[in-house]
Amino acid sequence: MSTPYPFTAVVGMADLRLALLLNAVSPAVGGVLVRGEKGTAKSTAVRALAALMPAVDVVAGCRFSCAPGAPDPACPDGPHEAGPGVARPARMVELPVGASEDRLVGALDIERALAEGVKAFEPGLLADAHRGVLYVDEVNLLHDHLVDLLLDAAAMGASYVEREGVSVRHAARFLLVGTMNPEEGELRPQLLDRFGLTVEVAASREPEQRVEVVRRRLAYDDDPAAFAARWAGDEAALRERIVAARALLPEVVLGDAALRQIAATCAAFEVDGMRADIVMARTATALAAWAGRTDVTADDVRQAALLALPHRRRRNPFDAPGLDEDKLDETLERFGGDDEPDRDPDPDPEPDGPDSGPGGGPGGGIPPQPQGPQPQGPQAQEHQPQEHQPQEHRPQGDQPQGPGTAPAADRPDAVPGASAGEQAAVRAAEPFRTKMLSVPGLGEGAAGRRSRARTERGRTTGARRPQGALTKLHLAATVHAAAPHQRARGRSGPGLVVRRDDLRQATREGREGNLVLFAVDASGSMAARQRMGAVKGAVLSLLLDAYQRRDKVGLVTFRGTTAEVALPPTSSVDAAAARLERLPTGGRTPLAAGLLKAHDVLRVERLRDPSRRPLLVVVTDGRATGGGPDPVALAGRAARLHAADGTASVVVDCETGPVRLGLAGALAAELGGTAISLDELRPDSIAGLVRNIRTMGSDSRRAA
Repeated sequence: MSTPYPFTAVVGMADLRLALLLNAVSPAVGGVLVRGEKGTAKSTAVRALAALMPAVDVVAGCRFSCAPGAPDPACPDGPHEAGPGVARPARMVELPVGASEDRLVGALDIERALAEGVKAFEPGLLADAHRGVLYVDEVNLLHDHLVDLLLDAAAMGASYVEREGVSVRHAARFLLVGTMNPEEGELRPQLLDRFGLTVEVAASREPEQRVEVVRRRLAYDDDPAAFAARWAGDEAALRERIVAARALLPEVVLGDAALRQIAATCAAFEVDGMRADIVMARTATALAAWAGRTDVTADDVRQAALLALPHRRRRNPFDAPGLDEDKLDETLERFGGDDEPDRDPDPDPEPDGPDSGPGGGPGGGIPPQPQGPQPQGPQAQEHQPQEHQPQEHRPQGDQPQGPGTAPAADRPDAVPGASAGEQAAVRAAEPFRTKMLSVPGLGEGAAGRRSRARTERGRTTGARRPQGALTKLHLAATVHAAAPHQRARGRSGPGLVVRRDDLRQATREGREGNLVLFAVDASGSMAARQRMGAVKGAVLSLLLDAYQRRDKVGLVTFRGTTAEVALPPTSSVDAAAARLERLPTGGRTPLAAGLLKAHDVLRVERLRDPSRRPLLVVVTDGRATGGGPDPVALAGRAARLHAADGTASVVVDCETGPVRLGLAGALAAELGGTAISLDELRPDSIAGLVRNIRTMGSDSRRAA
C-alpha cells in the first residue's frame, strides 16, 4: 500500500483544510464540496484526511461495519451478538465517475431471491464507506440519479435497495467529500444545496508559496516514507485534536444570540429553505469544539456563513457562488447579542510542521490564504487588482489612454485589440424559457432530459434477454418464460422453479442528454445593437435550457473570412455564456466556413462519444457573403454534408424588418432541418415545434 501524502504537509488552503476537519469532528455538518481549477491539490488534501480519521471498532466479520456497542438491528449480516469487536482504520472509499447504480448501493441476486427465497445481497460502495470517508472526484460529471442516491443516503444515514419487491436496508453514515472543476460543468442547485459546506480553491499567486509546494512534492516523490515520517508528529497531534473535539462537541452550547445571528444571516441573504440555517448551526458548533470552547461566538457564526452560504446564493446557472462579506458583517453586528463569551483569538487549524521558518511551510514565511470561499468568474475579476485583470474587464476609466485617444465612454463601439470594422460586444437581452428542441428517433446516450432514449431509468417498454449481469428484472416476462417448464423441472411445491435462461431484463425508455452545437453568425449583417442583443438573449436562453436538460454544449462563431471554435464541446454552460457575452461582431458572412467548422467538430465528437447524438443550432439571417467566389453555393454544399450525416438541425432565423428574403428557410431545407424565428423560440408562440422538427427529420430520412 502506498504512503499517503500527509495532511499537515499541505501548503496553504486554510479554508479547505478547515472544512474537512470540521466534517471529521462532526459528520452531521453534511460533507464538503471542493470547487477549483485543475492542479490545486483538491484530491491530495481529501485523500490525506483519511489517515487522520480515528480508528473504528467493528463487529468481526460484518460487511457493513456495525459498531459492537450499538449494532444496526436491520444489518443484513445480523443479528450480531454483543462482543468487544475489532479495531480497524477508517476507510477512504472512492466512487468512480463511471460507476453503476448497483456498484454504489449494492446488488441483489434476483435469481436466488426468486428460486430460493433468499436475500442474497452484495454490498456496494455505500456499505464500504460506512463510518469512513466517501470521496467523489469530479462529482459534477456523475450521473444525476447516482448523485441523488448518494446524497439521499448521506442525509438519511441509511441506504435502501429495492428490486421487484425485495428490499434491503443497511446503515450508511460517512463523511462525504466531492471535488469538481467548474469549467467542466456545474451541479444543479438542488444538488449543491445538499452539500453542507463548499470551498473554492485556486493556486496561489505568491512565488514563495508555490516554491514550497514544489519543494514538498518533490521530496515526497523521492521518498514517500521518509517524507511522511517527518510529519508523523504533526499528524498524530492533529489526530488527537480531532478526537478531543469530537468528545467536546456534545458539551458545546449554541446560545440564543448565536441562533438569532444564524437565522438573520440566512434571511438577509435570501437563502431558500431551512437547510442553510441547520448547516450553519452545526458548523458553528463544530468550530467551537475545534477551538476547544463550549460556547459559540459571533466569529464562529461568521466563519460558518462563509463556508455554508456561498453555493446556496446561486439564483441561476450563470451566477458565480459568492458572499458579500460587508453585508455579512453588518448583519452579524445588527443581530449580535450581549451575552457573548470571550472569543478565542486564534481558532485557525494551521498545524506547525518540521519545516517552520521563512519559506518553510506552516508557521513560517508563507502568506496565509484568504479566508472564505474565493469568488470565481466575473466576481473574481472584480476582486483582482486592476493590473492583473484582463484588459476587457477593467473599469472603463482605467483603460490605457494614448495620445489623442478618445475616452472609452465616447467610443461605444471600440473593442480593445479589435481589428478595423469590429464592433463592441453587445450585452445579451434577458433570457427566457424556450420551447424544447429534441433529436428525432430513439437514442442510447447518457441520461439527460432532452431526447427519447433507451435508458436504465424510465418507463418500462418491454423485455429482453439480459446481456451480462441482470440489472432491472421484468417480473412478468420472467414468470411467463419459466411457467411452461415447471412440470419438466419437477416442480412439486408452491414455489416457481426459475433458471437463469428464464430471466428477462426490462427495457426502459427515458430521456438522454445531447450535444447541442451552436453556430452563431457574428458578421456585420447581425451587428445592429438591438438585433444582436436579441440574438444573444435567444442563445443564452437555449444555453440555460441545455443546462437544465444536462446537455453538452459547444460554440462555433463565423464572421469576416473564417470561422472558429469559440468553445469546444463541454458540460460547462457557464463557459459558453461567458464566450457569448464577449462575442464581437463585424465583417462579411462566411456561412460555408461556419457550417464546415461545425461539421468538423461533430465528426470528432462522434468518434469520442458515438452514443451522444448531436443537435446543430444555426443562428443566422441566412445571408452568405464571404468565403469564396460563390458563397451561396458553398453554403449549400456545406449544409448538405450535415444532412448526409443525419444531424438533427434547427436554423434560428434572425432576419427582421417588413421585407424578408427567407434565406434561413432555404438553409434549413438544405440541412434537412427546420427554421424558426427568434419570436417563435418562446413557448407561447410555437405550439408543435417539436413535432415539426421530428417531421422534418422523418421526411429527410425518407428522401434519403
